[in-house]
Amino acid sequence: MAVPDPLPTDLDRSDNEMMRRALDLAREAAEIGEVPVGAIVVRDGLVLAKAYNLRESLSDPTAHAERMALTLAGQVLGDWRLEGCTLYVTLEPCIMCAGAIVLSRIDRIVYGAKDPKAGACRSLYRLLDDPRLNHRVRMRAGVLAPESSLLLSEFFRERRSPRSLRQKQPPEG
Repeated sequence: MAVPDPLPTDLDRSDNEMMRRALDLAREAAEIGEVPVGAIVVRDGLVLAKAYNLRESLSDPTAHAERMALTLAGQVLGDWRLEGCTLYVTLEPCIMCAGAIVLSRIDRIVYGAKDPKAGACRSLYRLLDDPRLNHRVRMRAGVLAPESSLLLSEFFRERRSPRSLRQKQPPEG
């Protein structure tokens, strides 16, 4: 006998809504040629900060969406401790961003797509719940993961297309 899916909770609805907003940010990043990752920091239902990847635009290897959002949230709060906050991000954070999340004392992270090549929450490493660290972060993975994954796949497929490659080659002569 099949067990029916549980009804969505208010938290599920809130997580989905915020992840949709993060996906909108990721689409904005793609429009300017950045890897489409978006991040939002929320506390008590209020959006404190939002960001998307800006590595190419800023020529900054640390300009990941989640790191940028954490910095902005700290500025808004006037404190580096982001206790009581939730970070929504469309892609599982890398080692650098997972470290920043732990150091910021974020309470909770919700992410979309897994990152099998660089994910530091569950895919390659488990930094956010490592008992050796002084802070652990509650996690919810896979929220709107198909949409997040598709956005990334389409972005990289377009980058690799023959037409895209021809446009990037220097003119002859």
